[in-house]
Amino acid sequence: MKETTFSRKERILQTALQLFASKGYLDTSTKEIASNAGVSEALIFKHFGNKEALLAHIVKSGYRKVLLHHKGMMTYKSAKDFLRNMVQLPGKLVAEEPLFWKLQERLSHHSFSKSQHELFIKPVQPIIQRAFLELGYPNPELETQFLLLIIDMLWKKEACGEIENAVELSRLVEQKYNLV
Repeated sequence: MKETTFSRKERILQTALQLFASKGYLDTSTKEIASNAGVSEALIFKHFGNKEALLAHIVKSGYRKVLLHHKGMMTYKSAKDFLRNMVQLPGKLVAEEPLFWKLQERLSHHSFSKSQHELFIKPVQPIIQRAFLELGYPNPELETQFLLLIIDMLWKKEACGEIENAVELSRLVEQKYNLV
């Protein structure tokens, strides 16, 4: 049975994700991706055009997957539930897609990756602020900024393996905000 174009394309994407996450985007060549994926370098260019477009595809599809799988968590039922979900979300995301989040951490200063992450977070920001307002916090804007910084640091540290007690830290944040 002849291998389908789809499976070769998926193999390219998985291989590129693994290499970009472990070695870094700049230190990974399309030749290396092709060799590890068992395809020709020309096939990478046929499917994606260039390495930058391959990276863009990986990043966009990663965020799409997150939005599809965690839509329910981001639904506002009550202020405490929403905030608790936001605190727990980084750990769940990293556990489900460790390579993607490791790549995102490595690319946190890459303009395209950074813009995609900001697009992902932007709609959540006013909802977090609304939750803090409903819970009677005196400065909901500042609390929102502070919580987003904590969440951002948690997923980055967990994704790159610099933190082993992320669950305990998430629980601590939940306790600090009286979410448990």
